[in-house]
Amino acid sequence: MVILVTGGARSGKSSFAEQYAAHLGSSGIYIATAQALDEEMCVRADRHRERRELSGFNWETIEESYDLCGVLSKKSDQSDQSMQSQQALPVILVDCLTLWLSNWLLHYEHGDDPEGCVRGEVDRLIAALSAAQCHIILVTNEVGDSVVPEYPLGRMFRDLAGTMNQRIASISQQVFLVTAGIPIELKSKQFHFTSDRNG
Repeated sequence: MVILVTGGARSGKSSFAEQYAAHLGSSGIYIATAQALDEEMCVRADRHRERRELSGFNWETIEESYDLCGVLSKKSDQSDQSMQSQQALPVILVDCLTLWLSNWLLHYEHGDDPEGCVRGEVDRLIAALSAAQCHIILVTNEVGDSVVPEYPLGRMFRDLAGTMNQRIASISQQVFLVTAGIPIELKSKQFHFTSDRNG
C-alpha cells in the first residue's frame, strides 16, 4: 500500500508519518533523502534521528539522496522473500520526496533538458512504487501555496513538485494532508464526477 503524506514546512507531517509507520508495522525502514551539506542540515538530520531512536520503534535508516528507486526495488524484493517465509513486513518511510526531487534537479540543472530528465526519474519512481508489495509511506511538501519563485529554476522545481505529488497521489491508497499537526485523510473524501449530468 502506498501512502502519501503532504503538508507545509513544520506542519508535523514527518512526525505523523513516523507514528503511522509504527501503527502499521512492527519495524520500519527509514530512507532519508536529505544531503547534509551544511551545519544546519546536519542538526536537522540529528534531530530526526534522535526522535526516531526515542520512539521505541525499530528503525533501519538508509541515507540515499538519489537512487530511491534502487533502494525501493531491493527492499521490495526482500519483502517478497519475507512474505514467502511468513515473516512480518517492515514499513518503508521515505522522507522526503521534495528533497529527492531537488537533488535530481540540481544534478541535471546544467544539462540540455533538466525538466525532462527529472520527469524521467519520477517515471521510474512511479514504476517502483507500483511494483512494491509492502507498506510505503512517502513524505512530501506542498510547495505551490507560497509566493511564486523569483528564478526560473525555482519555478521549474515548484511545477515539477506539484506534478509529482499529483501523480503519486493518484496511485496512493491513502493521502494525508497535515496542517498544524493535524492529519486529514483526503482520498476517502475525494469528489468524483458522475456520468449522469442530470442526476
